Amino acid sequence: MSPNPMTPDSGPIGPGLGEGLPGDGPRRRRAPAAPQYVLTEETPVYVISVAAELSGLHPQTLRQYDRLGLVSPDRTAGRGRRYSARDIEQLREVQRLSQDEGINLAGIKRIIELENQVAALQARVAELVDSLEGAAAALQQREAAVHASYRRDLVPYQPPSPHSSALVVWRPKR
Repeated sequence: MSPNPMTPDSGPIGPGLGEGLPGDGPRRRRAPAAPQYVLTEETPVYVISVAAELSGLHPQTLRQYDRLGLVSPDRTAGRGRRYSARDIEQLREVQRLSQDEGINLAGIKRIIELENQVAALQARVAELVDSLEGAAAALQQREAAVHASYRRDLVPYQPPSPHSSALVVWRPKR
């Protein structure tokens, strides 16, 4: 019978895990913390059979769409396809355009390419707007610094009253 991994005298569990002072009695071993994965709509998690079921298409159709470049799932080390939630939505959109709108697969591919191009251009415009706003803010800060450096001992000039006819001429010393 193998020793109980929960007791301190059961063998090499690792430093600090299950070890205690003599007389402390058995200690519970803590399980290692599970890695924290953040699932997004871009995370490839679905195998082809699940993706086919979620999209309402046959797995062979998914393979054909992959070959045509309509959907590009990620690949595992063994070359298996892994679909993300975004890929599933893309498959549904291809199916809708094909069946409801009557668009052929070449037309759908072109639509997808144009939509991707528009999305990339919108991202670039947003990036340029952020850059422009940053430059404008920096310019305003520099302008404020220049205004703050002005000398305050200058006296504003008051023009003579409309009834006076005085003319002031200033000649710098040479």
